[in-house]
Amino acid sequence: MIELRHLRYFVAVAEELSFRRAAGRVHVDQSPLSRTIRDLESDVGVLLFARTPRTLRLTPAGEVLLQEALKLFVGLEGAKRRARETDARYRAPLRLGIANGLAQPRLLECLARWRQVAPHTPLEITDMRAADLAHALRVEELDVGISFGVPHEEAIVQEPAWSYAVAALLHVEHELASRATLAVSEVCAYPMIAYHPKHKPGLRRQLDEIVLRHAATPTLAGQASSLTGLMNQVGAGNGVGLIDVGHLDVLCRTNLITVPLRDDTASITTYLLHKRQRSQLPMALEHFFTHAKSLK
Repeated sequence: MIELRHLRYFVAVAEELSFRRAAGRVHVDQSPLSRTIRDLESDVGVLLFARTPRTLRLTPAGEVLLQEALKLFVGLEGAKRRARETDARYRAPLRLGIANGLAQPRLLECLARWRQVAPHTPLEITDMRAADLAHALRVEELDVGISFGVPHEEAIVQEPAWSYAVAALLHVEHELASRATLAVSEVCAYPMIAYHPKHKPGLRRQLDEIVLRHAATPTLAGQASSLTGLMNQVGAGNGVGLIDVGHLDVLCRTNLITVPLRDDTASITTYLLHKRQRSQLPMALEHFFTHAKSLK
């Protein structure tokens, strides 16, 4: 008998096209995940994936099941939400997903002031990988996401919330550390630590755009999957980095220094994300967007 668990595992494999990545996403070992997919194929009676030693792709039957499974999960989430909303004792929360490592004064202010702005709409907050936000919004496991952006897709709307200027992040003993200000091109002349595009796609894209506007292709000395990873590598002297000043207000390292950039157009934007709606946004979601954007 097909269980919802089987379909959740199937959707993860179908979207990742990798048993290893899908296993990490649903937090199970790869072997039981592979076994579950084989059991599902046996129950359905068709192959859902075409497998080769190096590739994995959906069969036409798998494509159809993926679309139907996504509709099922959307319907299930909607049914749960509607059932809760009919219970007068339940105040439906606004389900908010925040990309791992996002820590800025405006974000903290946004969350802290929400209870004053909307005391009857609590926030249900989940930290997750930026790469998982779009999927969670698409299947309506979340109402709104906050991140530096995700790869473009028609189903997801990304609206700018606020921006912070970018500064050079340097080891205290770096030869540029004594400068009052720096040009982006001066920073890029040194080996750089960049964010990994898989883990921080929006942040990597925005910083790449800044770098390429002011310098030739820089020398990449390493990649970091998080802000702390970037700070660790710069702190170890492996290279220089770029960082939005918002994070500097909540994180401090004694072996690191930041130097402002002379280009006042170099900034990083934090985005609000939601699933594209056929009609007007729900009132609570519209209210949250208005509240967050007022913090610019």
